Amino acid sequence: MSDTPTRAAGQCHCGAIRYSMPVAVQHHALCHCKDCRRHAGAPMVGWALVGRDELELSGEPKVYASSEHGRRHFCGDCGTGLFYTNEAIFPGQIDVQSGTLDDPDLIPAGAQIQTAERIGWMERLDAMPSFERYPGME
Repeated sequence: MSDTPTRAAGQCHCGAIRYSMPVAVQHHALCHCKDCRRHAGAPMVGWALVGRDELELSGEPKVYASSEHGRRHFCGDCGTGLFYTNEAIFPGQIDVQSGTLDDPDLIPAGAQIQTAERIGWMERLDAMPSFERYPGME
């Protein structure tokens, strides 16, 4: 019997929506597109793709039509972005925002996508000073 988990759990910031998904995903990519950045308010967003029928969900996210086919699912209470669906691009599947996982290390990212839209300073992260905690608060 293996100690390696087969499922990963996650939730929105307030906990009103919880989910469970397989750790064996179709892909896990860090997206740099302007749409994802604007919706998340972050310089990039991690997406782990699974079949919709593989996602176990507790709570009811709100859905926003962010494009003709794209649908962004989020918590209506705290606003946390959780899922993305697009039946034209990947029917029957759902992208999960991997930053909302309880243990994001369970599903390592495998690629960066939409790098044509990447913020320039994101290419130099390894050259920036790094602090384990907020500077002055250690």
